[in-house]
Amino acid sequence: MSNSVDDSEIETNYHEIVDGFDKMGLKPELLRGIYNYGYEKPSAIQQRAIKPCIDGRDVIAQAQSGTGKTATFAISILQRVDVSSSARQALVLVPTRELARQIQTVVKSIGAYLNVKCHTCIGGTSTTEDVACLQQGQHVVVGTPGRVFDMMSRGILTTAGVKIFVLDEADQMLDRGFEAQIKEIYRFLPENAQIILLSATMPKQILSIARSIMQDPVFDSQVLHTIDLVT
Repeated sequence: MSNSVDDSEIETNYHEIVDGFDKMGLKPELLRGIYNYGYEKPSAIQQRAIKPCIDGRDVIAQAQSGTGKTATFAISILQRVDVSSSARQALVLVPTRELARQIQTVVKSIGAYLNVKCHTCIGGTSTTEDVACLQQGQHVVVGTPGRVFDMMSRGILTTAGVKIFVLDEADQMLDRGFEAQIKEIYRFLPENAQIILLSATMPKQILSIARSIMQDPVFDSQVLHTIDLVT
């Protein structure tokens, strides 16, 4: 029996394509950062997924590495972060330390003109440093499930102001046995937090998680047209 999502579990209902960053209503400082980073026009996934993300929709995007998926949610986060507040506003979960560092670099580079603070919260590093950085106020935290859950459980990584929760490479996190921790982390978040889930593959386990934590999610795929989960 297949463990993948099939067409009977999805239906098309979202078709908007925005073919230019300057047509997305982005902050001028963010546009400057995007162009300075080297982007001239959005990739296919960016044309379809950035708009629902910045509109606050829950989104599932099925995409491989190299498609521009990281910048898709980085741009969405940077557009929605309020730098006048020092509150934690976005949390990104990833399966590996290396990916966390890569995402931090992208967020800082594209957000260079926005004064957005971004911290990696990962295993194998000093918890003392995590505590100090988090207490200084970090708008965006990118981390691995184990360390993030530890910091939350100790009351150090507070989440009352989190508006966006990103699960990147969700299939890899499930393969590494992080499902229980992901669900525990989700319980710390505000009920109205937006959820963006990215995965190279779409096993039924991800669909099950999506149904349990997401609100009417837009589904975007490199293979399928933009679709919505049937709930």
